[in-house]
Amino acid sequence: MHNGKDPKLFRLRTQLLSKGRSDYTLASTDNMTIRIKCYAQGGENALHTHLDQDHSFIVLDGAARFVGKEGEIGVLKRNEGIMLPKGAYYRFESCGDTPLVLLRVAAHTDGLKVGRINPEGKPLPANSAENKHQEGVPMEGRFYE
Repeated sequence: MHNGKDPKLFRLRTQLLSKGRSDYTLASTDNMTIRIKCYAQGGENALHTHLDQDHSFIVLDGAARFVGKEGEIGVLKRNEGIMLPKGAYYRFESCGDTPLVLLRVAAHTDGLKVGRINPEGKPLPANSAENKHQEGVPMEGRFYE
């Protein structure tokens, strides 16, 4: 019987995409979430922040350009990452020749569950047109693993 206190094993594996993006939860607790994300192109294109979590992105494959309120933060390549404290505004996009694969680790703070907000303080759902969401189109038989 799983009581929420047992260790959870997971594997870093996701299908590569020819278009759009995907986002899968690998493991989670009340305080932390680990996800793997794939972007054929684009990214999280609207400037936003999370008031309820510190989180980090680690590039597993491809390259990502991160931008903050003051402009470009940097281009991250394989095995490079960024820590985003709660309240830090950012956006990113794939900028490599191959699909961008990211590991996202988030620690929820203060017991809040606020979601993403734009610079005007309005909600910005991840899968919204405002965030330039595109459903993922799998590349048959191709995976990051």
